[in-house]
Amino acid sequence: MGFTRVLRGAGLACGPDRVQAYLRATAHVDLYWAGRLTLCADPDDLPRYDAAYRAYFGGTPPRPRTSIELDSVTVGVAASEVEVLRHKDISEFDAAALIQRLKPVPPRRRSRRLRKARRGRVDLARTVRAMIETGGEITRPRHRRRGEKARRLVLLIDVSGSMAAYSDALLRFAHVIARAMPVEVRTIGTRLTRVTRQLRERDPERAVRAAGRAIPDYEGGTRLGEALRRFNQQWRQRGAVVVLFSDGWERGDPALLAAEMARLKRLSHRVVWANPHAGKPGYRPVQQGVVAALPHVDRMAAGHSVHALEELLKEVRRA
Repeated sequence: MGFTRVLRGAGLACGPDRVQAYLRATAHVDLYWAGRLTLCADPDDLPRYDAAYRAYFGGTPPRPRTSIELDSVTVGVAASEVEVLRHKDISEFDAAALIQRLKPVPPRRRSRRLRKARRGRVDLARTVRAMIETGGEITRPRHRRRGEKARRLVLLIDVSGSMAAYSDALLRFAHVIARAMPVEVRTIGTRLTRVTRQLRERDPERAVRAAGRAIPDYEGGTRLGEALRRFNQQWRQRGAVVVLFSDGWERGDPALLAAEMARLKRLSHRVVWANPHAGKPGYRPVQQGVVAALPHVDRMAAGHSVHALEELLKEVRRA
């Protein structure tokens, strides 16, 4: 109390509330730091506080660590924790926050529509119009060439019982993509369910809940072949990039799955199978569904971690 009276005499605003906070803080840290944290309201108070401390208690005040050192330590620890979580299996923790930070970039394809360009084929109509505007004088030829547009992406997500540990994270991953590019999202279990509309909802929690309500066979059995047959019958757009998320446990006829994967390959620009077990040590593609589908897949990718999903997005972008 005597020290706070000295501080008030030095010009610090040590009101009753600050004094009470100071007295409570002394039970947890030493006198110097307790007062510095509770009795100083402005950076200009620090020199006066240190002078009053020396005059009242004697000795030299402890030297504080600089804010840069504290920030660098904090940032270093946080970055290390995030890096560990990026490689951790998403079935073992809530990866929603990390998945929301992903930045999808759509694959591109050549458009049929011709656009203005500096090089390419001569645009005769524009060249003639330019000559008319200059009174018939010959001008530099105008050119045009085919532009680019986003290529359609299709996500087929296995939501059967064997994929239960990954289904929520994969639906969140699909939501991030649906907010960034043209995409078609279907879930596969004992039937095929379209959840594209639900996943376009802005809020991720509401989007995932809406998708969950729309899926009647959530955590049920797996009929990959039959679901793919229905998809091939319904999907009429050619040239899409198709990503299938599944562990490959097929309860139906493997021959049907092989035939429908071959048909899907013919209709698609590229087919990627993202298997959550493929990135784990010692994994071997021995499941009958994987064995049947593998000859018709352009790439078997891992899908068990945020890092694996980042790599998958790169694969899609390059397609």
